[in-house]
Amino acid sequence: MICVSIGRSRHERMIDEHKLLAKQGAELVEFRVDWLGRSPDVVKLLNERPTPCVITCRRPEDRGRWRGTEEQRLTILRSAIVAEADYVDLEEDIADDIKRYGPTKRIVSYHNFDETPDDLEDIHERLCGKDPDIVKIVTTANAHADIVRMMKLVQQSKVPTVGFCMGEIGIPSRILCGKYGSPFTYATFSKERQLAPGQLSFEDMHLGYRYKQIGPSTQVFGVVGDPIAHSLSPQIHNAAFQKDGFDGVYVPFRIFKGELEKSLKALEWLDIQGLSVTIPHKQATVKIAKHFEDSVKEIGAANTLYRSDQQEWHAANTDYDAALKCMLSGFKRRGDAEPSLVGRDVLMLGAGGVGRAVGKAVIKNGGRLTITNRSPKKAEELAAELGCKTVPWTDRGDVDYELLVNCTSVGMHPDVDVAPFAEDCFIENTVVFDTVYTPENTLFLKRARKRGCHVVAGTEMFVRQAAVQYERFTQRTAPVETMLKTLRRIISPVHIS
Repeated sequence: MICVSIGRSRHERMIDEHKLLAKQGAELVEFRVDWLGRSPDVVKLLNERPTPCVITCRRPEDRGRWRGTEEQRLTILRSAIVAEADYVDLEEDIADDIKRYGPTKRIVSYHNFDETPDDLEDIHERLCGKDPDIVKIVTTANAHADIVRMMKLVQQSKVPTVGFCMGEIGIPSRILCGKYGSPFTYATFSKERQLAPGQLSFEDMHLGYRYKQIGPSTQVFGVVGDPIAHSLSPQIHNAAFQKDGFDGVYVPFRIFKGELEKSLKALEWLDIQGLSVTIPHKQATVKIAKHFEDSVKEIGAANTLYRSDQQEWHAANTDYDAALKCMLSGFKRRGDAEPSLVGRDVLMLGAGGVGRAVGKAVIKNGGRLTITNRSPKKAEELAAELGCKTVPWTDRGDVDYELLVNCTSVGMHPDVDVAPFAEDCFIENTVVFDTVYTPENTLFLKRARKRGCHVVAGTEMFVRQAAVQYERFTQRTAPVETMLKTLRRIISPVHIS
């Protein structure tokens, strides 16, 4: 179950949001009455409530907004109990002062906005001694080991315990706590109004992560990188799990550069079965895996880790496979009887991680590659590695090609009004492939179409590489159409504006 926190300055707005949430499928809400602009009227909030409610009133020292006296706050919490609120949230230090009465259940809570303390288990034991129906213990994750300690605590507790970690590192615990027995987790009404660090919206928890479907047998997958908050992969893979009826959940893990191996060891207890790997860990991944697909050996980097029957990590580079299929599909759309890269002149813009995968695919499959990059040194280094030519960035429009590939980030949202290639430099009846996928129809591709080119959008590569990952993770055929539909929905102008 998801408890949705509502914090508004007016009673009427709280009540309206409660009704709306009930229509959207919410089963429990928390009224943060310390957000109200005038004295809370809990009877008004609880009258004709469409779902059960928690009444919470936080002090400033607990990162709340209560402006009255402590005695007034205790009076409000007691009045909530008299009004038969379904739950009342009591901090550890006041739990003994507010006695059990009537049907109202007691949530005895502890919050730490700085760390996950070493005496976490002792704190939990103290809370269990305060006559709780539910213990709530929420700390801040400064390392991935904090997530594991919290999940173990939730799983092993004899008293029902809501436990998770705040902050971006702690986000997975907000999603996974249900797997280990937490009675519920917390979410916010909207993305624009976080009431705690790392809090996700009800929409994301309910529809994106399908929190209600998570249970003890749910397999855990994820994406690792830094930054990671922008990643679209959780939405794509979780939509695929739902379509496929697969009992899995895919969550984001923020892991800093140089800490991949240490963090994955700390997370071992979660029994993660597969990971997508993004910047800055694609090369470090190679040091972790025991087994490697040929694409990884070719490129020296991986974007996928998945478990074998022996629970050892296998590494794959699905960017390579996806890029190759995208390039060949462009020639197929042009009408080539036998789409091939053999003997084709290919101009590649960019020399980063995606460029390495694209370049390897071109060279290995018989193409003649020329690289250009805004930083000449990077282009020369990659060209030396691949055994191909380079041209200065200023001369990129003078190169003949049959296939043009953009591997830069130029044109990516929000900078959608720029392109890495001038319109008069496109060559008619050639294939043009953009690896940028936000937006789907970049200015680069618009210019190419106008000049009579056959285009392949970055959305196709994104979905192809995600589909191969899905198949490695699950040993099942990926629901590609669902993945593409989901990607298009979340990168639409309305969604990202």
